[in-house]
Amino acid sequence: MDVPNPYGFLLDYKSIKRDFPLLVKENIVYLDNAATSQKPFQVINTVKKFYEEYNSNIHRGVYDLSMKASEAYGQAHDEVARFINARGREEIVFVKNSTEALNMLAYMLYQKYMEPGANIIVTLMEHHSNLLPWLSIASRSNIEVRIVRVTSEGLLDIDDLESRVDEKTRIIAVTHLSNVLGTINDVKRLARIAHSVGAVIIVDGAQSVPHMPVNVRDLDIDFLAFSGHKMLGPTGIGVLWGRKDLLEELYPPILGGGMVKSVELAGINGKFSVELAGLPWRFEAGTPNIAGAIGLAEAVKYLERIGMENIERHEKTLTRYLLKRLGELGDKIILLGPKSSEKRNGIVSFNIKGVNPHIVAAKLSLDGIAVRSGFHCAHPLHHALGFKEGSVRVSFYLYNGPEDVDSLAESLGRL
Repeated sequence: MDVPNPYGFLLDYKSIKRDFPLLVKENIVYLDNAATSQKPFQVINTVKKFYEEYNSNIHRGVYDLSMKASEAYGQAHDEVARFINARGREEIVFVKNSTEALNMLAYMLYQKYMEPGANIIVTLMEHHSNLLPWLSIASRSNIEVRIVRVTSEGLLDIDDLESRVDEKTRIIAVTHLSNVLGTINDVKRLARIAHSVGAVIIVDGAQSVPHMPVNVRDLDIDFLAFSGHKMLGPTGIGVLWGRKDLLEELYPPILGGGMVKSVELAGINGKFSVELAGLPWRFEAGTPNIAGAIGLAEAVKYLERIGMENIERHEKTLTRYLLKRLGELGDKIILLGPKSSEKRNGIVSFNIKGVNPHIVAAKLSLDGIAVRSGFHCAHPLHHALGFKEGSVRVSFYLYNGPEDVDSLAESLGRL
């Protein structure tokens, strides 16, 4: 997939782009991949095939359609488990998205581990999905949320984090890759810090899992959340991964059909006895997003064929080139996050002095360039860095190329 070029390593992105119907039909420079990715026809056709050929509910049907759907749904767990090197399908819980996974964790861990006087460590660079759930449980109990600072360069202040961790720390919740700064955090090191005081580490992988190799066992983390729609998969499907021994200790926050092995009533006025189903089914009450899970498995296969190491290298090449082109526009461009491409991945946020970021995004849209503008669900980070109106965010994926960077730079130059 390596294409000879003057930029560095690049995938054969022009061929890859032909797999994406929307990008073929629409004359658009799509640079909003941190919000959601486009979908290849392989994923679209897989979802279509499910609905056309074996649409049915799963698990309890003994007829052919249901058995086929159940097998495909179970295999989707296996595919995702292999993708992040989990120990098996029992560690993969399908949810709506990263947000639901993190909220579930906050509720379950609060019930299991948190006592008055305990504290939770979060960072200033967190997406609201990995901040608000912890603030919510802290507001209803005598639990402290401690916020770790970010350096002026947009890096996590490890010294500040270590100073805030103590024997009452129960959780460290951190993003793997900042959705604003593009900063890659050393979660393996943070896991060591958490485990040294008996705390668990929760990683928001919404931006990392789609764009770089993530090996949960090598990172030695405890929980991971990520979303399918950011990694070529359908919307409405996400993943909560957890270590099997920890998941077995947690009680499901959502109860109903499919998540119990049995419910028994002892006598007409007796008590109910409830036996939970095994992992991961106890955490997947009700009819799940079957089509979404099968589509996500196909997306994973697509990414594996390209190679996550190759995707990461491709995006770093584009990031390096974008930083160069932005630098050529002079001091009117204000960059958020590390100035070195080695410390970040394919997310670059910036502002133009004196111009509201929404106006910048609207002007770019007139030139057929799609970017994100605003606070990117990270208000505290923007305010701490002095960006009261938010920022403009560019984010790459495997179908972007240097021409997209050139189009962006030329449009910004005119603006």
